[in-house]
Amino acid sequence: MIACLIIPGFALRAALRSRPRLQHVPAALAPEPGREAVIGPVTTAAEAAGVQVGMRMGEALATCPDLVLVEQDPAAVEHEWEGVLRRLEDSGFAVESTEPGIVTFETQGVERLYGGVEAALARALASVGTAWDPRAGAGARRFVALAAASVARPGQAVIVEGKEEQGFLEPLPLSLLPLPPDRYAELEGLGVRRLGELASLPGGAVEERLGPEGKRAWSLAGGDRGTTRSRVRGRSPAAELAEALSFPEAVANELTLRRAFGALLDRLLARPERAGRPLRKVALSAKLVGGGSWRRATTLREATADRGRLRSALGPKLLELPGPVTELRLEAVELADHVGNQLSLVPPEGEQMDGRLREGLRQVRASTGTGSVCAVVEVAPWSRIPEARALVVPRDV
Repeated sequence: MIACLIIPGFALRAALRSRPRLQHVPAALAPEPGREAVIGPVTTAAEAAGVQVGMRMGEALATCPDLVLVEQDPAAVEHEWEGVLRRLEDSGFAVESTEPGIVTFETQGVERLYGGVEAALARALASVGTAWDPRAGAGARRFVALAAASVARPGQAVIVEGKEEQGFLEPLPLSLLPLPPDRYAELEGLGVRRLGELASLPGGAVEERLGPEGKRAWSLAGGDRGTTRSRVRGRSPAAELAEALSFPEAVANELTLRRAFGALLDRLLARPERAGRPLRKVALSAKLVGGGSWRRATTLREATADRGRLRSALGPKLLELPGPVTELRLEAVELADHVGNQLSLVPPEGEQMDGRLREGLRQVRASTGTGSVCAVVEVAPWSRIPEARALVVPRDV
């Protein structure tokens, strides 16, 4: 069977790990900077006060004036979720993570080990820990397992057999389906509010009205006996290479951050655990001075350990920092399996000239100092003052 384990409001729970006292007061996850001003997951106390997920910030504060807004902490979310996945893997489960808070795995390989599906799910819940209030579900299809976990109570596992699948899905709400919000409103306007009501409609009519995404939702809800079972593919072992640099004072200067990033990159590439393997996916994160964190992950088109290419891929991410930082962290999320690259038979046009130019710049910098080779970086093109539109900064060659 396919099993699903969920932790509702995982982003908020992870952000509150360092502030446990807020878990018992009305609190909600603040919206991301630059995004729509709607709140994220809420605590039980906030839900009891009338605050709901997706409510606009002004409406939420008017409903509950004592509501505490918790800053986004994506670095803590990734760290805590990685810990959850590793504990499940240590218990023998080959997990596939769709997003933080939702993990899928198959029980076939561990049923004999733990003595059945129910015992395997109990082991998975115990591996995660009661502090996260996990819920588990199992069924013949992914969506059935997700729906079963969604209706389970904290620490409970719901198992849906094949003959019970249709009757189990019929009374459940449409919010379990992967549809845009406007599609939910459209279906409710047509009088369709439950999965069973959607599954009873003709598939061709649903596809004509809602398109391919509506047809897929209709199939997930049980239309035409649901989708075929898809295999769960366990993730590859995660890399454990990371370097961090703490600042004695909050830093917002771009040059300082770029130099710190360069030092972290050199230290990461020099780690013996890398064994010469190039980096396929890297992540840059920072702790913000006002609380919370910032994180950006980049998957490289071609795995590489070239310092220049890595700086070009991650260096511009520093401009997205929302404020001063107290710590900068560089992490190798995934390494490639190979240790070499296939060279081209005919070098690209201009590569030799670029190589000579870079070598000349290195010689100039070596003979005259680190600040002699500079580049013009546009920082404020809207400024009326010419001197404020661009800065001359040292160039890495």
